[in-house]
Amino acid sequence: MTTSPTHLPLAESERAVELAAYDRDSDVIAGVEQLRFFPLAVCGGRDSRLIAASGRELIDFSASWTASGTGHAHPDVVAAVSDAIADQAGASVLSSATSASTQLAEQLLDLVPTRGDDRRAYLGLAGTDANDVAVRAMRHATGRHRILSFTGSYHGGLGLSQQVSGIGIEPGTDAPEATLLPYPTTETKLTDVLTRVAVELARGDVAGILVEAVQCDGGVLVPPNGFISGLREACDEHGALLVLDEVKAGLGRTGVRFAYEQDNVLPDVVTLGKALGGGLPVSAVVADVSLLGEPVASALLTAAGNPVSCAAASAAIQVLTNETTLANVAARGAEFRELVAGYRASDRIGASHLAQCRGRGLLHGLELVDRDGNPDDTLAAMAIYRAWELGCVLYVVRGNVLECTPPLTISAADLHLGTERILQAIDDAVAGLVPPEALEAFSGW
Repeated sequence: MTTSPTHLPLAESERAVELAAYDRDSDVIAGVEQLRFFPLAVCGGRDSRLIAASGRELIDFSASWTASGTGHAHPDVVAAVSDAIADQAGASVLSSATSASTQLAEQLLDLVPTRGDDRRAYLGLAGTDANDVAVRAMRHATGRHRILSFTGSYHGGLGLSQQVSGIGIEPGTDAPEATLLPYPTTETKLTDVLTRVAVELARGDVAGILVEAVQCDGGVLVPPNGFISGLREACDEHGALLVLDEVKAGLGRTGVRFAYEQDNVLPDVVTLGKALGGGLPVSAVVADVSLLGEPVASALLTAAGNPVSCAAASAAIQVLTNETTLANVAARGAEFRELVAGYRASDRIGASHLAQCRGRGLLHGLELVDRDGNPDDTLAAMAIYRAWELGCVLYVVRGNVLECTPPLTISAADLHLGTERILQAIDDAVAGLVPPEALEAFSGW
């Protein structure tokens, strides 16, 4: 049996420096925007590594919740941003055209498959505003109000996008603006869900369906083939619209440009964010002009479409969707699954607590359970805390699922090293090397 290391790679001197930096943050940053699991304090990054305040390097298996999909400080993004800021063409697309925003919109229309003969791109700042615009567009275009979304879905952290999500930031906030349906994970559940969808749509008051082709924050759930195409058929039958939220799973994350392409369908609307900006705040909605043309001046964000972020996004698109990157996603994803399968088949102390590894490409969830096979949220929290100590950054979703989403450009060496640190962290958490009091300051979700 593999034993745990007798000392931590995180030396006490490093811990002290990192905790001091983290405490400074706690004294000044609003708690309403903190989703914290351990005292991570970083001062830089390169490729798939973050530099902690102490100077130690951590392998990043979160990519800032996928927002750094190109890797940190990708040279193409750095060059694009440097050029744009050096000759800044204003700060907004709100009341003027800029070459950078026009170029990005043109790229998006060429890249993103949707229905529509005369399409447009909305440019925003985050997936939250993109999904807000998409929901309002569905309601305006159809004259109907009701939205269907799914349990475990996460479409934004504020306002209308949060209110149509199946995951609430606070108890009691789940989907006050949407009807939630179960997200299918088996063929039997798929049949049941599509039957329920048909019943809801037949009522005639549904504007559309908002869905992720792979549900991310709900636990990295991969639906059976035919789910998205089944929704497409149901929407067509009842005059409803289909919106694919690709904010997290899109732009190469699952090994193809967009996760919904697995079902070979054309949605009415696609929303993008996170990795689109190469680390800068950018989002987008792509749809026909009938959905995004009116009401004019009804979705206003002063800094949206700013030329610096648009330049970063144009560069990021080239990195994230080229054949080299997609091939890397496929290869590294296969290696990750092989390493995890070997661990699960081993006699290591944590192996029996890793119930499942699911996902596609470089989007995976590791589900942790207790000795009786029940979801173990505490073990998951301890495992990611220990991973931070061992030099790897990742977070939990749905309480007991470790979400593994490294940059799409990660090297084989860092993929293997980061994976081993995660698996060692699970072993150490099971062995009791993470004291419960270490988690008391971190509420997570």
